[in-house]
Amino acid sequence: QDVTGTTGIAPTYASADSAGDKFTNDGKTQLHVKNDGSASITATVDSPQKCSQGFEHDVAVTVAANTEKIIGPLDKSRFNDTSGFVNVTYSAVTSVKVAALKTC
Repeated sequence: QDVTGTTGIAPTYASADSAGDKFTNDGKTQLHVKNDGSASITATVDSPQKCSQGFEHDVAVTVAANTEKIIGPLDKSRFNDTSGFVNVTYSAVTSVKVAALKTC
């Protein structure tokens, strides 16, 4: 969803998929993870390319129970796969909702 207005938006969330999720990324995209469950989960963003220090490593973000986190923006050169998607997996998906938000 585009987050470019001054009137605000109502993000559209989807249930996190147990097989993982993917979304298009223009380098200004953030992933909003809402964990309404009773236990912490980990959202892992795949990094198919090397970081600026020359290492290829995924980014794992812990989202505590009944909290939410915004991950990103995500650099295209590091996080996009060859089709322009960012791939994310989760340690659990019960009561987890996600939305990809593009900022200006």
